[in-house]
Amino acid sequence: MTELVPGERIRGIKNISLSDEILHDHFPDYPVMPGALILEASAQLAGFLLETSFHRPPDPPPRALLVLVERAKFHDTAGPGDQLEIRVQMASRMEAAAQVTAEVSALDRRIARVMMTFAMKRIESERLHAQRRYVYELWTRDLDPPVTIP
Repeated sequence: MTELVPGERIRGIKNISLSDEILHDHFPDYPVMPGALILEASAQLAGFLLETSFHRPPDPPPRALLVLVERAKFHDTAGPGDQLEIRVQMASRMEAAAQVTAEVSALDRRIARVMMTFAMKRIESERLHAQRRYVYELWTRDLDPPVTIP
């Protein structure tokens, strides 16, 4: 993650390497990052934006559940050596849901654009909250100031 403005936007990087196992079968002699994984990376980043945006201490943050993918369009392929820049912008917010737009690019090439809707749900699981805290600490360790999620 390279930028986070809760309630507004988030930006992150996904490096694609030939050592990524999925590229060995997708496709032999022409490795391409599957579109579903590009959407997954965008949804993971969007979920982090929404969970930090909806968080009201001292309660644990509600969890972002992807419920709708619309207008997903792929403009180009991405493969080994590409560095994907993923930019997610909050489009609308309701009490327990939000819509985001995500744009994925590699250098000056547009790779994908998508609109996604998430439902925000409180989940009572200390194991889940502990796992998410750990992941978020890893993702935000280079941000200034770092993001803390209880």
